[in-house]
Amino acid sequence: MGGDVMIRNIVLAGLLVLGTGAAVAGPDGPTSARAAPSPAKIGGMAAKAYLARPDIVPLRIPQTRGVHYADVASGYGAARLAEATGDKALLDRVIARERVASALENTANHVDVSVYGTWPLEIARQTGDKDALRRGLALADNQWATLGDDGLTAQARYWIDDVWMIGSLQVQAWRASKDGRYLDRAALMARRYVERLQQPNGLFFHGDAAHFFWGRGNGWVAAGFAEILTDLPATHPERGAIEAGYRKMMAALLANQAKDGMWRQLIDHPESWQETSGTAMFGFAMARGVRLGILTDPAYARAYKRAWSGLAAYVQPDGQISEVCVGTNKADNVAHYLNRPRATGDLHGQAALLWFAAELADRKVPAL
Repeated sequence: MGGDVMIRNIVLAGLLVLGTGAAVAGPDGPTSARAAPSPAKIGGMAAKAYLARPDIVPLRIPQTRGVHYADVASGYGAARLAEATGDKALLDRVIARERVASALENTANHVDVSVYGTWPLEIARQTGDKDALRRGLALADNQWATLGDDGLTAQARYWIDDVWMIGSLQVQAWRASKDGRYLDRAALMARRYVERLQQPNGLFFHGDAAHFFWGRGNGWVAAGFAEILTDLPATHPERGAIEAGYRKMMAALLANQAKDGMWRQLIDHPESWQETSGTAMFGFAMARGVRLGILTDPAYARAYKRAWSGLAAYVQPDGQISEVCVGTNKADNVAHYLNRPRATGDLHGQAALLWFAAELADRKVPAL
């Protein structure tokens, strides 16, 4: 694999507009002092690859129908990149894709399809589109129509993915409407998930019977916390617990980052392979924390810059990222995680790459 990565780095060096400041790294550590590839350029390549897909990815599980959450997360990321780079044409294409996606059936009875509302709410936030706002808020409200004994939506499963699936929808509803109840919902969920699921080392098991620190699963948590903390006021009663959980998680991730800037399929298993979707999610979450002034140790800025340089080695000339773990259910044995298939262009990876690129392309983020 190392030879292929080096070849891709040579290709990218010829294709990309280079920024300044960080070394490009390969799977065995830093390979040169070349500057990090431009987030706007790589993000634009990833967005083009995503929007070139002819079909919307469906999600089909028993009694549940909708757009796959990875397609939603990619649409959201492409819209955020369009805003960060001022690319009106890109935003128009994202809006056109969302209009097609909105025609698909959505049973709105599960976090994985309710999260669809994140996409039209981002469009509404940027454009003021009233129909997109209506559709997004309807999903956010429906998600909270039935409550469990813990005061959370009945859609809360206490699966680590939920931190982003629930949190992003409710935070987006807040951003588009400025109705505080949406932010309160996201914060309550995040605090309860910290209390119930975070382990003493700061990371999160994949599930009750899956005591493994799976990369992308923890990535959903990290990204969800970063989104919630972006808008949660310092005076909010849930802020302290959520920020403490986020800081503890970021410290654990910092301690487990590989020399090349990547994180692994199983975060704490050095024999595990470098996985790109989790790495992009962690890089995004750290970059956001630095921007917000939550992560003040310079080690965090160095970590996310190394992550970006490391990820660039896995981006193909057509904008698709390789070494993405495919969808993964919980399991009670380590071989299940170590032997998961790896894909190129899987939307779990494309989405996370777009989030990270958009964050770094934002002028408020320290330059690479």
